Amino acid sequence: MILRIRMGDKVLVAMSGGIDSSVAAWMLLNEGYNVAGVTMHFGALTEGDGKRSCTSAAIDDAKKVCACLNIPHYVFDYASRLGNEVIADFISEYQKGRTPNPCVRCNRHLKFGSLLDKAQELGFNYLATGHYAAIEKNEGGYCLTRPKDRKKDQTYFLYAIPYERLKNILFPLAQLTKDEVRNLAMKNSLPVTAKQESQDICFVTQKNSQTFLLERVKDIAPGPIVDVRGNVLGRHRGIIFHTIGQRGGLGISHPTPLYVLSIHPGNNRIVVGDKKDLMGKALIASGINRLAKSWPQQMHAKIRYRKKEALCEVREEKEKLKVIFAEEQEAITPGQSVVFYDHDCVLGGGIIEKVIPFG
Repeated sequence: MILRIRMGDKVLVAMSGGIDSSVAAWMLLNEGYNVAGVTMHFGALTEGDGKRSCTSAAIDDAKKVCACLNIPHYVFDYASRLGNEVIADFISEYQKGRTPNPCVRCNRHLKFGSLLDKAQELGFNYLATGHYAAIEKNEGGYCLTRPKDRKKDQTYFLYAIPYERLKNILFPLAQLTKDEVRNLAMKNSLPVTAKQESQDICFVTQKNSQTFLLERVKDIAPGPIVDVRGNVLGRHRGIIFHTIGQRGGLGISHPTPLYVLSIHPGNNRIVVGDKKDLMGKALIASGINRLAKSWPQQMHAKIRYRKKEALCEVREEKEKLKVIFAEEQEAITPGQSVVFYDHDCVLGGGIIEKVIPFG
């Protein structure tokens, strides 16, 4: 059963100035709820503002939608929180040779942490967003589940929301496809119908993450690139420019393609090898967030957003989990999230700490 609220309850809709959050606000308003919009302002993010959320242009777009819907619109300054709780971690993780997922952290600490707290302080019963996900209520409580549009499924980024928060969150787009959402925006003349999809990382206004890091990280030191036997094959510009599974950009002439297998900040060394050397049979995850009280003996796990989920078993190891896959997985990456599913239900997830090689 998809979670629905009582008509008249107050809902604050997080609005990025895009189509999804705009349609979410329109839906709730037309279902009879007391709706207001809010935009999190993340500072002077101006480059490519036509494709980015939380910029000044995006705030203006959200304001126009709220005016069109005749609902209040709030703007809250989240620049310092973004810097302290998301960007600082993003930079630190790359310096440690890991590949972080800032959207997971933003959802947990900012959107469904601080912003939800603020919504409740203002007297709102719920916080709603334009995420493609669902929250279902069953006999056991609440469950975060996949949406109708599997291609847009964003549950991977939402697994870290604390369980007790689910009862105060709404995902109005759960039963719609992206095409249906866009058609609703056009049919109802919302002033963002022609807007393009926003970028994955809103605070990276440069052309890529490498340029962003280069502007902020001091004392970037070059170091050796070695093969699995320790033979030096070349030099890297700095470990922050590399991630597990990367092919290319190594500056090495080699008879076969080389891939980044591991990154070692202690000795500033990158290990490369063949594609077959990227395979792993298990991983260790920490920072576990559980969204279900009981987990089945076998489940499926995703190790990256774009990766297909894989059958696995999970074993408790103190406060961490050991995840053992039925089939070897390619490019398991420390810093990324591993998210567990039982059919459509999200069981929870954690941060990949260590890869256990295949063989």
